[in-house]
Amino acid sequence: MKKHVIKEVNENSIAEELGIQPNDLLVSINNRSIVDVIDYLYLSADEYVELLIEDQYTHEQVLFEIEKDYDEDIGLSFVNPLLDDAKRCSNNCIFCFVDQLPKGMRKTLYFKDDDSRLSFMHGNFVTLTNVSYEQLDRIVEYHISPINISVHTTDPKLRAEILRNRHAGDVLDKMKILANGNITMNVQIVLMPGINDGEKLKQTIDDLEILYPHVNSIAIVPIGLSKFREGLFEIEPFTKELSLKTINQLEVVQGETLKRIGTRFAFLSDEFYVNAEHPLPEYEAYEGFIQLEDGIGLMRKFQTEILEYMTESSLKGKYLMISGILAKDYLTLLMKKITDRNDGLTIDVIGVKNDFFGEMISVSGLVTAQDILKQVNNINDYNAAFIPDAMLKADEDIFLDDMSLVELNNRLESKVIKLPVDGKKFLQQLKELS
Repeated sequence: MKKHVIKEVNENSIAEELGIQPNDLLVSINNRSIVDVIDYLYLSADEYVELLIEDQYTHEQVLFEIEKDYDEDIGLSFVNPLLDDAKRCSNNCIFCFVDQLPKGMRKTLYFKDDDSRLSFMHGNFVTLTNVSYEQLDRIVEYHISPINISVHTTDPKLRAEILRNRHAGDVLDKMKILANGNITMNVQIVLMPGINDGEKLKQTIDDLEILYPHVNSIAIVPIGLSKFREGLFEIEPFTKELSLKTINQLEVVQGETLKRIGTRFAFLSDEFYVNAEHPLPEYEAYEGFIQLEDGIGLMRKFQTEILEYMTESSLKGKYLMISGILAKDYLTLLMKKITDRNDGLTIDVIGVKNDFFGEMISVSGLVTAQDILKQVNNINDYNAAFIPDAMLKADEDIFLDDMSLVELNNRLESKVIKLPVDGKKFLQQLKELS
């Protein structure tokens, strides 16, 4: 029977009251072996739970009988959060960004995962190509929802070609099973000029609309092309003209879906609007910012929050905002709105050119520490500098090139502060520093 090492026992939890300790082993729940974290979450949710724990020192196994509220957390976390090996990606996508990485980055970046459990837990996007129909039944039985799915196209032949996996064409059939099982899905489309855009994009949106509301939203992001593409499939970048064409197409599609199902349904990431030098959609047009982490409406949300919460007129100090090239002009104009109302406040913006990945990569989330070190000068002239938290690993303050935020601060001999792209929190930080 598979056993799982306990990493932490939450304070004031059921597990702590029972005397369970870190490094003890979870053996089973309700006499069932735990295959993975989904088993654990599902089985431990009941009002009555039989928890079999093995003592780390004596190896004695103790059965705890627990009565609790439904869904009340027992209070355990594990050395391996997934309680299983992560599933490797079985595709060889023509656009895969992992294939465009140089050496010397965080080791975890080179692992291609494609695991529906990680989608449920952390919001990762999965292709469903390595999910069998039996495993789909398990997702429905355990109600693993929501799931984020990388679709790219619903055309079976084209999807097999894009993912370079002959089994990739049945994604719509698999999504229908999930929809019938009342599973919520958010979709991502990596858009590539001349490959899955234009009429092919329209057909994909039409096919997915049939599954609404189980398909909750579609995020459309442009292909990211680094300078490390030698020997890889040739793909053209989105130009200003192509970005504008895509915006115009989607505005028509959104108008149609809004009439039919009451939602715009598909949304473009901020890169399209910046590349096209086109105004961002209004705040309401993002319908609650369903896929914010995919860069859908991040700029509009930040701007709206700044303007809404900008009540202070006594902010002081000199600060530096560090971003990718994409957001530089937008942030410069926005910071001016703040400084115009605060005579003692200066906020300069620097857009870091992406020498590490190449100039076609312009988003803040792919800025490395070494590019900041090379390009940010006179930082000691400022009281503090800010970076968006998207530049760092989600659960650890480490940049893509494996440098920590602490090391960056030490090398710059300065104070670089990470912040979420949240207008209210940014203004609060300025107030605290003033």
